[in-house]
Amino acid sequence: MSKDQQPTDKNQQEQPEVEQAEQLEAEQVAENADVSEAEQTIAKLQDALSKAEATVNEQRDSVLRAKAEMENARRRAEGEVEKARKFALERFAGELLPVADNLERALQLADPNNESLKPMMEGVDITLKSFVSTIEKFGLKVIDPQGEQFNPELHQAMSMQENAELAPNTVMAVMQKGYEINGRLLRPAMVMVSRAAEGGVDIEA
Repeated sequence: MSKDQQPTDKNQQEQPEVEQAEQLEAEQVAENADVSEAEQTIAKLQDALSKAEATVNEQRDSVLRAKAEMENARRRAEGEVEKARKFALERFAGELLPVADNLERALQLADPNNESLKPMMEGVDITLKSFVSTIEKFGLKVIDPQGEQFNPELHQAMSMQENAELAPNTVMAVMQKGYEINGRLLRPAMVMVSRAAEGGVDIEA
């Protein structure tokens, strides 16, 4: 073999190694590119997922707020309906009170010794009891404080009188019964109240 052929043979031997190195490098570059692309794809997916979660949370909050507003609106509407019902019932009951007053007055003024009036008075008494029983079914309550302690929230003192047999501020007589409806005062009872004798403690009329 001549000296001129030796470098050529050496170059021929090195060529496959260079090609192999270049191929490996190309594969590494491609692999890195694939990894980089995959990472970018994952990052995009994570970003999209975060935005989707934010949208879902926002919509959930909107739904909860809308539900709360609807519930509040329903409660307000029910409250208004209840107030309207009670107000209408109070007005209606107020118009009925004179009927009860007149029936009671008829019984009070009738002569108990007049035998001819007894059947009529019994009928009036039955009518009054039936009337009171009926209105009580709708939340009406009679205030008849005879002998009770004076209560300015439920009673109206029309007069005061000294009485040594009763404790001061005791209701001596009921001139007109009062009424409550559904726990609210419709009309106070008009009463006469006992007065403390000689330096006792009185109520303020």
